[in-house]
Amino acid sequence: MRICDTLIPEFDQEMKTTRKCLERIPDDQFTYKPHPKSFDMGSLAMHIATMLGWGVVTMQSESFDYAPVGGEPFVAPVAKTTAELLAAFDKGAADFRAALLATDDAAMMTPWSLLGGGVAMFTMPRIAVVRGMILNHIIHHRGQLSVYLRLCDIAVPSIYGPSADES
Repeated sequence: MRICDTLIPEFDQEMKTTRKCLERIPDDQFTYKPHPKSFDMGSLAMHIATMLGWGVVTMQSESFDYAPVGGEPFVAPVAKTTAELLAAFDKGAADFRAALLATDDAAMMTPWSLLGGGVAMFTMPRIAVVRGMILNHIIHHRGQLSVYLRLCDIAVPSIYGPSADES
């Protein structure tokens, strides 16, 4: 069994659950912030959606420089509506899933680096980047988003079992 074949069932379940959280964000709550140091809800949600694109970059390149010397730094995209957010998420999930399926085991074990201004911030096998820096990162921020939903009195979906709003 290939490495990607072990990831796909988990990936599909986590993306289904993540989408359930994202689709509950009303357009008029994108600017909600529970604390001045927190992301606003729209930015947090778009950060989740954007990370899927990081998966594609990880599978298809040896590194990514978010602030290349002499180049334009990475700028996170912005969604203004739930429809825009979900479109970005759905495209990102489909593209990342396809990239995972197209990556053989040898490539999964190949080192990948995140760079900042040409300096390696970290280097680890692609599979470690996928698990730790992308999937776990998405799940972490989805947990934050579920708290935002609760604080805004928006029904929290079932995630790993029933929520107070869904059995």
